[in-house]
Amino acid sequence: MDETKLIKNVVISRTDNIGDVVLTLPLAGIIKEYFPDVKIFFLGKKYTEPIISACKHIDQFLNWDLFNDTKNLVSEFKENNIDTILHVFPNREIAKAAYTAKVRNRIGTNRRIFHWIYCNKKVNLTRKNSELHESQLNTVLLSSINIYKKFTLTDLPKYYGLSKFKVLKSSAVNLIDSSKFNLILHPKSKGSAREWAKKNFIDLANSLSGKEYQIFFSGSKEEQAFIENEIMPYCNASKSIAGKFDLTEFISFVNLCDGLIANSTGPLHIASALGKKTIGLYPPIKSMAPKRWAPVGINANFIVGKNSNNNEYCQNPCLVTQSCDCMNTILPNNVIDIISTWRKNLE
Repeated sequence: MDETKLIKNVVISRTDNIGDVVLTLPLAGIIKEYFPDVKIFFLGKKYTEPIISACKHIDQFLNWDLFNDTKNLVSEFKENNIDTILHVFPNREIAKAAYTAKVRNRIGTNRRIFHWIYCNKKVNLTRKNSELHESQLNTVLLSSINIYKKFTLTDLPKYYGLSKFKVLKSSAVNLIDSSKFNLILHPKSKGSAREWAKKNFIDLANSLSGKEYQIFFSGSKEEQAFIENEIMPYCNASKSIAGKFDLTEFISFVNLCDGLIANSTGPLHIASALGKKTIGLYPPIKSMAPKRWAPVGINANFIVGKNSNNNEYCQNPCLVTQSCDCMNTILPNNVIDIISTWRKNLE
């Protein structure tokens, strides 16, 4: 008997960061397309729950932060009759828990020794040397449940399923100017990406016409002081939303806006998944390059900085995030060139 016909309760396990989780969401949509009656659980970190809860394809969130004792996770798998788990982000404890719970289809890559012990369906997949985008790499795991289609980056946006939004307070909604192009600039990255200099963001904001654009600067609560003290005094026509929203509210606010520009961060991937016009700013570093981490969406764009040797990738990448010479070869005018096409498309 083909065991994939018995799939009823699936866990997608990805316990890392926001951007990674966003790029994993299409798996849920694809699985629902092939197995319409399946129930999908997503095992992730608590702080990513708002992303997962906004996805119409996911039926239940499992909070990895609560399972301090993996015995509890084993019980959770058993109580929900989990028959399939996709280890998108490898984790030894989760893999062992699925094995102990006797989950029937335990799927992982063959690049982890513990997967050879705990997984019974191993996919030949290496992320490090692959030419595929992260979102495409995730779909390779689906071959273990007889989904063999090779998904392109133009295929994947329709599977995000981000459609469940929180209703914002009127004070937040009223920030939006419906007569203008509402554009979010997100200058920080919590150290997870190379950062475009704050002067560039300031110059970009001031170069855009106040009559045509409403500019917002976003950031986390930890980044709020930086935004308000080092950027807002020089951008009188812009508004700060840094630290104003939790993640659930931020997703809803982005959905009300028209576009977002950021370094390679979670907010960039959120906006792209929502179909917003986006520009991601990237360094010429292989492990961080758009080939692997570009925003994926129907209106997604990116720009890559240049290194002094004119090679595709920087041979000796710097270790700092706040002062990257390659990133600063991207000029505000390069960004404006793309934005100008957005305005033309709206007319």
